[in-house]
Amino acid sequence: MKKLFIFFNLSLIFLSASVYAQDKKVAVVTFYADKQIDISRVATKSAEASVTKLCNDPDFDMSSFLKNFHDQFFKNYSKKFSFQLLPEREVIDNSDYKDFVPNDPAAAGALRDELTLAAKGYKVVLPLKDKGNEKKLANMFASADGIMKVYLDFSMEKKGLGGVALVKVNASVHILLFDKNGKKVFSTTETAISQLTGSQIAGISFLTPKKVLPLCENAVDELMIKLQDDMPKIAAKADGKL
Repeated sequence: MKKLFIFFNLSLIFLSASVYAQDKKVAVVTFYADKQIDISRVATKSAEASVTKLCNDPDFDMSSFLKNFHDQFFKNYSKKFSFQLLPEREVIDNSDYKDFVPNDPAAAGALRDELTLAAKGYKVVLPLKDKGNEKKLANMFASADGIMKVYLDFSMEKKGLGGVALVKVNASVHILLFDKNGKKVFSTTETAISQLTGSQIAGISFLTPKKVLPLCENAVDELMIKLQDDMPKIAAKADGKL
């Protein structure tokens, strides 16, 4: 009888903890893709101008697979967390959020718009050392217990030796969770590599939208497949951090 009583009490404790966790809410305050592909593994520093040129090319449009990833995140992956996400409209329609201008020492005008692409309605909030952005954002959403930042970035790597080599693209998603005070309490990065390949001849990669976009999209597709399996483990690590 005593063991049954202890078991019953433990069950109540676990049930209460679960219900409490599900009552917690988090506001996703940024969701974007960084268009600046890291090519340091396949090219010299002198090739960085090619990356900037690629970002500025209107045909280098990541919007379709960013939207696809965004939709999967909210409809599927986010359901694995024990806490709830605030409805997107509550975030992006918030008047304070609309008026918010993130601290960004690198953004000297419109240049930042060429280097990043935000999901519809979102601000681009970069991962700066100064946590002023996160503190301000956390204060905007009184009903939330914390805020979350989600962004994609890309890197290129070489497969092969000699003058002719194959290149692939890695897609990484960064998920960061902050408490009500803007303090980071959890972060993770998940990466997948494209199955499609491009070519590099004499150490030069062909950094054109036609060549690079399919690799980026394929890498994001592979990342989404990986997250189908990994999200329960990621969510378990994030649980209880708020």
